[in-house]
Amino acid sequence: MRLFAFAPLSLVAALAVAAPAHAQTAAEAQAFVDAAEKRLFDESIDASRIEWVNATYITDDTDALVAESSAALTELRVQYALEAAKFEKAPGLSPELKRKLDKLRGGITLPAPTRDGAATELANLSTGLQSIYGKGRGTLNGKPINGSDIEAAMGTNRNPAELKEMWTSWHDNVGAPMRADYAKLIALTNEGAKELGYADAGAMWRSNYDMPPAEFAKLTDALWGEVKPLYDALHCFTRDKLNEKYGDQVQAETGPIRADLLGNMWAQEWGNIYDIVAPAGAGDLGYDITDLLVAKQYDPIKMVKGGEGFFSSLGFAPLPESFWQRSMFTKPADREVQCHASAWDIDNKDDLRIKMCIKVNGDDFVTIHHELGHNYYQRAYNQQDYLHLDGANDGFHEAIGDMVALSITPEYLVQIGLLQQSQVPSADKDIGLLLRQAMDKVAFLPFGLLIDKYRWGIFSGQIKPADYQSAWDALRLQYQGIEPPAERDESKFDAGAKYHIPASVPYTRYFLARLLQFQFYKAACDAAGWKGPLHRCSFYGDKEVGAKLNAMLEMGASKPWPDALEAFTSNREMSGKAMVEYFAPLKTWLDQQNRGKQCGW
Repeated sequence: MRLFAFAPLSLVAALAVAAPAHAQTAAEAQAFVDAAEKRLFDESIDASRIEWVNATYITDDTDALVAESSAALTELRVQYALEAAKFEKAPGLSPELKRKLDKLRGGITLPAPTRDGAATELANLSTGLQSIYGKGRGTLNGKPINGSDIEAAMGTNRNPAELKEMWTSWHDNVGAPMRADYAKLIALTNEGAKELGYADAGAMWRSNYDMPPAEFAKLTDALWGEVKPLYDALHCFTRDKLNEKYGDQVQAETGPIRADLLGNMWAQEWGNIYDIVAPAGAGDLGYDITDLLVAKQYDPIKMVKGGEGFFSSLGFAPLPESFWQRSMFTKPADREVQCHASAWDIDNKDDLRIKMCIKVNGDDFVTIHHELGHNYYQRAYNQQDYLHLDGANDGFHEAIGDMVALSITPEYLVQIGLLQQSQVPSADKDIGLLLRQAMDKVAFLPFGLLIDKYRWGIFSGQIKPADYQSAWDALRLQYQGIEPPAERDESKFDAGAKYHIPASVPYTRYFLARLLQFQFYKAACDAAGWKGPLHRCSFYGDKEVGAKLNAMLEMGASKPWPDALEAFTSNREMSGKAMVEYFAPLKTWLDQQNRGKQCGW
């Protein structure tokens, strides 16, 4: 997800960063950081503009522009990172100055080596991989279908042969061509990370969480352990329902689930097949958000206005007029674009935008709330210093909009006029409501964890280029309990068919966000004085919650993330306990449904 760009910048021919040759002092470190922040602030504005044009108008020319400017900024940031490392042991550094130096040293997603030409090569590889994805096509009944449309079709099609065709063609056409260049990108990135003093680029990515990289890896494993029983129960139930619908020849009664049957190209969220798993009585919600949006004649703009309305109800100022003038809400008919939804802050102040190819459906209504969460976060911290223009950690940034989306309850839909009071499901429908949520929120958890486990393994050398496909399949089986619908060999690169791999977007943030959003949601509901079941809570319209939320958002990255977490939740530890509490009634019900079944894989 593109939040704001540290990539491209106005082109720089020579990059010289002054640094003292003698023993460094805290005063010199401060002067260095001040100069770096000013330069990066200025350059990032051109950077964002160039990236925006490329993302919304993909041509060979815009690819070349973004690659060239990205290379220049990467070289600059690598130079700053190298200089920041020299101040690491300077005496008298304040905690804030030390954190800023660490951010300069470790905050580059793709650090280029300093040797001549390396930054340009890395930028060209990165841009080329994203371009392959952006122009990607699969097939349906032998006819080409673009990325946005094939995603939608995967959610509604119930023909196993056609699902297999779409899944296989997308992964073959988009992922496989990237394989060789991806290996080159990994090698260059690792070379750059080692120059900066990290064991590898994976360790560098894990260093951005106010704790040693190894401790952070252990934390993610511990968090997964808290919620894994919930996922295992959902997997067992879902597999049984798929077996009932398709039969043993398509989906076996035991073992892993066939990946293309889960309503999503990557099997990362399963909500699109809720109609298959919804049990009689308990599963009928009585409404469908997509149907409600269509009935009320919502178009993409009205959907975004709806998302804005939630934040306005909490006391946040309306989005600027430029947001409506400059955002990309729908897919243009005349050019290639990156349809993957993202939120942008072009000028580090108030030039906020989203980029989406919105379709009038429930999924995109939720995604809009998510993306706007980024925009309101960006605006809340826009008075911070440049290096603090970020979330407390990247999981925070992803969690804010999702916390709001959890408030898309039936009661909220009544408040905004989408649902009639008479259509609000009674308490006996709660299992259905929770199951529908779990098909997205819980199903995502292992996928959110394994994307970076895969890349960490590649960066560390544990996964060799010759094993890219088999390692991917093994992790998908281990964590998700799924298998591909067709034979895969080492000519493939299925990981590349997921946007965040060619775009080199660290993914653990999404795993953390799935847990943090429930922590934030529970804290908001507690602050609102909610007394009912947690999953029925909506804090829409509660300005006290909005003020408390804004106080955390305004902190940006100026304090370690436990401080920000404590400011809103009164707790300093990330945890899966709030999610477990939210879904506790469903877990009890799933265990009853799974009794006597051979769960696991």
